[in-house]
Amino acid sequence: DREHTRSQKLVLLVEDDPNIGEVLVQVISQETPHQVLLKTDGAGALAAAQSQKPDLFILDYHLPRMTGIELYDRLQVIHELSNIPTLMISARLPIHELAKRKITGMNKPIDLDDFLQTIEALLA
Repeated sequence: DREHTRSQKLVLLVEDDPNIGEVLVQVISQETPHQVLLKTDGAGALAAAQSQKPDLFILDYHLPRMTGIELYDRLQVIHELSNIPTLMISARLPIHELAKRKITGMNKPIDLDDFLQTIEALLA
């Protein structure tokens, strides 16, 4: 089904909490046509982003060795990744940093309906 392949996007999820990561991967995989790639730190995310060219970044703010904002800034420097929509998730979002960069933010615990709607809106 060619239509399906075209609507299938690749989401790069960067979340260091394995439980949350697993739940979000399952939700996206089951509730959307999209594929999800899960990474647990910024270095892995940077490598994956450059080799895979995802359509959406979902970044946890609190990551080991580099915050979600630092990761976002590093991704932005890479020309072919600079216009990829980004959703940042955290229990404590750095609101002014998000606003400055026009990043969509979502507080944990995540409302899964909101989460899915936001993903669709960002990918639209």
